[in-house]
Amino acid sequence: MKNLTVKDVEFIAHRVAKEVLKYNEPIPDFSTRYPGRLESCLAVPFQTFFKKNLYSGITNKAAVLFYLLIKNHPFQNGNKRIAITSLMVFLYKNKKWLRADIQELYNFTIWVAQSPAELKEEVVNAAAVFIKRHMENLSK
Repeated sequence: MKNLTVKDVEFIAHRVAKEVLKYNEPIPDFSTRYPGRLESCLAVPFQTFFKKNLYSGITNKAAVLFYLLIKNHPFQNGNKRIAITSLMVFLYKNKKWLRADIQELYNFTIWVAQSPAELKEEVVNAAAVFIKRHMENLSK
């Protein structure tokens, strides 16, 4: 399984979110991100404990990545937009895609952002269900 790198986020996800998903608030330059937070968000889905994956399979890895990019605020602004585009890039790198109505995806993203921190496990599980329900294989 291919992971998402800082370079992927900088050159693809951040750029797409900044240029395409403008809305009323601009996304600051990538260099203004909070040091270490993005790296942590990208590493957690691939963590192991006694050689066992803490998050198994693409769906669970994608769900925790999406959650952390929203909740850990690695950027000054645009975290939800960057989380959506990063999720799509991660899935694409792994020959998957998310087919979801844009309003439904937006609503779900807002719900994750507004969720209480103490419900992290439940919200990540809900994200996994959402992703699994909308994920499909990329055709060749």
